[in-house]
Amino acid sequence: MGLLEFNEDGTLKIPEFMKKEKVEENPELDYLYVLRAITEIPFPVGKKLLISFLQRDIFNKSIMKNKLDKLKNFGKLRYYTEDKIDALIERLALNGMIELKKLEEDSFFKVYFITKKGKDELDNPSMPKKKISTTISDTKTEITSQDLELFREFGSFLEKYNDPQKKAIISNAEKILCIAGAGSGKTTVLTKRIEFLVKYRSVPAEKILAITFTRKARQEMQSRLASLNLSEIKVETFNSFCEKILRDNSSLIYGREMNVMAWGDKMQAIKYSLDKLNLDIVKAVNIYFSDNQRHNKTDEELIFSFINDCFFILDYYKSKNEKLEDFSLMSEAKDKEGAKMIYNLCKEIEEYMKQNSLRDYTDQLIDTLKLFKEHPDKILKFDHVLVDEYQDVNSSQVELIEFISEKNLFCVGDPRQSIYGWRGSDISYILNFNQKYPECNVINLTKNYRSNKHIVDLINASIKEMNLPDLEHNFEGDKKISICNFDSEEQEYQFVVNKIKETQEDRNEIFVLSRTNRQLKELSKLMKMENINHIIRSDEIRSTVIAKNGDVTLATVHAIKGLEANTVFIIGCNNLNFPCRVSDHPVIEMVKTNEYDKEEEERRLFYVAMSRAREKLFMSYSGKKCTYFINEDMKRIIQKKDIESIFETKKEKSPDLMQRFRQWRLNKAREESVPAYCILTDKTIQEIISKMPQERRDLESIYGLGYTKIMNYGDEILDLLG
Repeated sequence: MGLLEFNEDGTLKIPEFMKKEKVEENPELDYLYVLRAITEIPFPVGKKLLISFLQRDIFNKSIMKNKLDKLKNFGKLRYYTEDKIDALIERLALNGMIELKKLEEDSFFKVYFITKKGKDELDNPSMPKKKISTTISDTKTEITSQDLELFREFGSFLEKYNDPQKKAIISNAEKILCIAGAGSGKTTVLTKRIEFLVKYRSVPAEKILAITFTRKARQEMQSRLASLNLSEIKVETFNSFCEKILRDNSSLIYGREMNVMAWGDKMQAIKYSLDKLNLDIVKAVNIYFSDNQRHNKTDEELIFSFINDCFFILDYYKSKNEKLEDFSLMSEAKDKEGAKMIYNLCKEIEEYMKQNSLRDYTDQLIDTLKLFKEHPDKILKFDHVLVDEYQDVNSSQVELIEFISEKNLFCVGDPRQSIYGWRGSDISYILNFNQKYPECNVINLTKNYRSNKHIVDLINASIKEMNLPDLEHNFEGDKKISICNFDSEEQEYQFVVNKIKETQEDRNEIFVLSRTNRQLKELSKLMKMENINHIIRSDEIRSTVIAKNGDVTLATVHAIKGLEANTVFIIGCNNLNFPCRVSDHPVIEMVKTNEYDKEEEERRLFYVAMSRAREKLFMSYSGKKCTYFINEDMKRIIQKKDIESIFETKKEKSPDLMQRFRQWRLNKAREESVPAYCILTDKTIQEIISKMPQERRDLESIYGLGYTKIMNYGDEILDLLG
């Protein structure tokens, strides 16, 4: 019995499985249906068929031929859109639960396989536990009449600031969390609060510590404090603070002089360890990196990345206060050789560091904590500790803050911009601050002074699921946002180059952002050919390509955080890059798979990229689909007329398409010995070209296409559209 049956009067009989039944979506567990479907379907399955199976596509030939409609999970997600199921699949791939592989018998056809981690997930679902939960989402910044009276009393000292900023600057609460959205002036508020403490609360400068993450952020804060005549305030990074403590107490904790590893020391440690294992650096790099990961990289870049990954693994276990374990035992078969090599190498590096009295930055933090625990009299206490970028803290840094903070703690950060889970930061510390400190003040800085209204609306829509207060714009501005689709990356890069060449604005006010170093390097080659001065900023590359004034900055998103420009290009906005599927750090990805939700962090990374723009934002991609991070609300904000959509280049070819369809129709009519209009009418062809359907189910809404024609011609119609 086939899928299609007819009643006695000739009307189509609706199969039982198509009848309306109440199916409740469970956002937390719906991904399990994808895992079950891959396990249940009796042959390797590609994405298109997998989506059709889950959506209950009765027109799919493979489903009919293989009687997949009889399987238990057929149609379990039939009320989900294709994009939503696509996002579930990508999330599972990103978190290592399914893997896309080429078929041995057909290398052009890629299919999904469930991994060991995916099978474990079916038995014991863990992904919902990784989803962000927060107790600060409903916390509103209350400005009381008493607050307003205080604001008036401080007159000119506070006149430049909005009310939430004023409250953050002068609040008397002992514990304060300042949720500072993009462009909301967090560094200004932090330094102004220090000025308030010194000038109005008479707090001695030596009793105040401001602490941040990077040397650059430290220098920026010192510069601002100096402009307020407060250069005596202690401003440290976590590393510089710990280094000074250890230098003063070296004999207590080490019994001998210790030195922080420089890059040369790391190179020597690697050389020593490779020699012990009878390996050379070239062979080790070839074992560690796949062919794809080595592609388009110089030997120098590969070695740099290899060495950093080895030390990253050591830091990872130290930060967890755990001994190095043989993580190759957790690896998939294809990774085992490389993982075993890195594990053995790291053991030798540890031994080398002990023998040569060397420590790295993570050792500094761990050893400082050890000193404080064993010698409490050595703890430096401060009346006021102010922490910048609190969304990036890890457990050891939080422990250090607790040691040195006597009473008053002021933390500022933005969970929307938490993008360093891959290196150990834990977003839960900022999200659950008021659980740890129930009497704290949570102050939301929501006024964005950087971007125009349209960009602010867009970034709000991009992270709606975080349930944090929307940012407010400070100025309207013209709407200059676009999503541009191209047939190839080469066309995409040429578009960026042409836009830059034709602009009249200062080129120092242009950022080109990418998720991967590969795209930066390829675009850089074209810019060199076009004589466009530019600077590359990334984790692996920090170089001025042509050192002249008027440089465009190219950068990876991680490398550009904290900076802003008038015009921002984000290239590669497809599902290969946002979320990024490809890792250049295989072992790091393997040992950190269970600690954070990669998809959510990738979404926040896209938010960070967009929020760099003040006035103009160009997003571009090549291929059929843009990233699902650009959701329907965002598309509505941009509006149809402003979107150079996924079909733009194809629509330009509509006369050719019309001719192609007519020729196909003529051939089909001759083949079936019927008039051409019996195959498809011109009106139907025109509507097909206008709507550009992508799947069989999309054909159902087109005039003149019934069940029979979709069954007979559906695949050929989609093939004609390319």
